[in-house]
Amino acid sequence: MIDMKEMTLRPFLYKVQETAMSLQTKQLFSWTKEIPSTSLLTVFAVAKQMNKDRIFWTNSDNDFSLVGIGSTHKIIAYEQRFAQVEKEWNELVQHAIVHNKYKVAGTGLISLGGMSFDPKRERSKLWEGYPPSQLTIPEIVVIHNKSRYYITYNRYISAEDDIEELFKHLEEAEARLTHTEPIQQSAPQKIIAKNVIAPDHWKSTVERAVSEIKENRAKKIVLAREMRLTLNKQANITEMLRNLLATQPNSYIFAFEHGENCFIGATPERLVQVDGERLLSTCLAGTAPRGATEEADDEIAKELLEDPKNREEHEYVVQMIKQSMKHSCADIDIPEEPVIYPLRNLQHLYTPVKARLKDGYSVFDLIKELHPTPALGGVPRETALAFMREHELLDRGWYGAPIGWIDSNQQSEFAVALRSGLVQADEVSLFAGCGVMRDSDPEMEFEETKMKFLPMLQIMEDSDEAY
Repeated sequence: MIDMKEMTLRPFLYKVQETAMSLQTKQLFSWTKEIPSTSLLTVFAVAKQMNKDRIFWTNSDNDFSLVGIGSTHKIIAYEQRFAQVEKEWNELVQHAIVHNKYKVAGTGLISLGGMSFDPKRERSKLWEGYPPSQLTIPEIVVIHNKSRYYITYNRYISAEDDIEELFKHLEEAEARLTHTEPIQQSAPQKIIAKNVIAPDHWKSTVERAVSEIKENRAKKIVLAREMRLTLNKQANITEMLRNLLATQPNSYIFAFEHGENCFIGATPERLVQVDGERLLSTCLAGTAPRGATEEADDEIAKELLEDPKNREEHEYVVQMIKQSMKHSCADIDIPEEPVIYPLRNLQHLYTPVKARLKDGYSVFDLIKELHPTPALGGVPRETALAFMREHELLDRGWYGAPIGWIDSNQQSEFAVALRSGLVQADEVSLFAGCGVMRDSDPEMEFEETKMKFLPMLQIMEDSDEAY
């Protein structure tokens, strides 16, 4: 990576073109500057008028968010997806010319994306726009990091490009994105039809999974299901994000737009965050509803902390993450007892895991080892995945899989794509799952998935009813 700091944009672009001429190839560059505060939702809405795919990301601490616009480069892998994505990303970073004097998370060269839950599962038409693994380097990224805001341009320059025209284009894009009035909120879309996909088949699959567990062929199997919605008009992704930000403040809010499709959601589960050699992961398993009163809420939380099934389910995740980190991490720090992680509709058992990343290992090594955790796959992992491939009707696609970002400052964060849906014009597929254990009851597990549909259902209708 060639790092240029003290230079204004126009001469920087000419310098990049000189490099492209000398190498006789197109040259990737990344330029970051600080900008005044702006509304990222407004940026996201304005970007719709540019007819480019959009990406939205906000972390669960609400101190980091970004909007990615367009695509300068896509890293797509079908085979050996972790190794291939890491190899191509490292090569891009190595050869890019980067102007970034800030070095804060999300600035400089950045790529964002995700991967499918199970690459061995036969892909359905539903997810045809989302490859088994894809990272996108956007053309423009607007970043909010704590109290400061930045804009980054990522582009290729060739010997034939008109630098003055490119400079003008970038200046106009910045003005358009950062000097706009707030977008007027439109009338919300409404759900006019719900199709709960094969509920009886799903319940019978839970029974079959319980039998597998009782016959000691597995300890836990996670099963997911789908609900298909029809809306009264084409979904407004900006308004959906606005509602998710308002109703799910302790979650990662995300949207990955691919053409006419948009994968959107609010997940509470961090898979892994890396800052240099410092690492943070999350054990999130064991679920209960929220109470109608503070006293009822406290009582439900107490019951969740003391419930043997939920504690066992949580412990599987803790031990799996601990084992997965042994090769690549040192100084692993795991609290002895979980705490409650409250959301608007649900509360979970939560254990943070801190560690130090060893030399020679990367976030991709961790994702490969951690995914899928027992919270999304099962125990043993391969046994549970084989059961799901045979009996689960749903092609999970990117649902339940790692989504996130990585930048050229050795910082990255990936979450597990829960509480989510795939929007296709005026139709939406929602996804929810639960962990099946030895004592699981199909009706109770079905009720748990109904609760997990609520975060997405409630941003499209004023109702606590789920199906």
